[in-house]
Amino acid sequence: MLNVGDHLPEFTAVNQEDETVSSLDFRGYKSVLFFYPQANTPTCTVEACNLNDHLDELQSAGYKVLGISADSVKKQKNFHTKNNLGYDLIADEKRDIIEKFGVWQEKKTFGKTYFGIVRTTFIFDENGICIRRIDKVKSREAARQILEGV
Repeated sequence: MLNVGDHLPEFTAVNQEDETVSSLDFRGYKSVLFFYPQANTPTCTVEACNLNDHLDELQSAGYKVLGISADSVKKQKNFHTKNNLGYDLIADEKRDIIEKFGVWQEKKTFGKTYFGIVRTTFIFDENGICIRRIDKVKSREAARQILEGV
């Protein structure tokens, strides 16, 4: 998994509008990249909405926010529209970005083992250096977890 001190991996992908987003778009900005398992699931919705509810505070602190999952553009668009999100969601169906960040891992739920996205938030400085990684994301407090380190 990507660690504190690592550089923001280079990537190009499409957002919920099927528009190209690049890691280069974040150069010169502090950024929050959060990885979530699946759009329109209860916990992911709570996390995404918490970040959206506090988007003004995050932006005032200088952050650009980006959500990433392995969902399709169509599913990301639905999730984005349904929750009126004010930041982009990346559709990483081939898991290229997910793999670069190392968040595709073995998980265990109710005794069942499978691979999936481990909910993780990465915070980068203006130079693209990871300054924090939040491993135990609390969906109802996601924005507070980010802002408490400011």
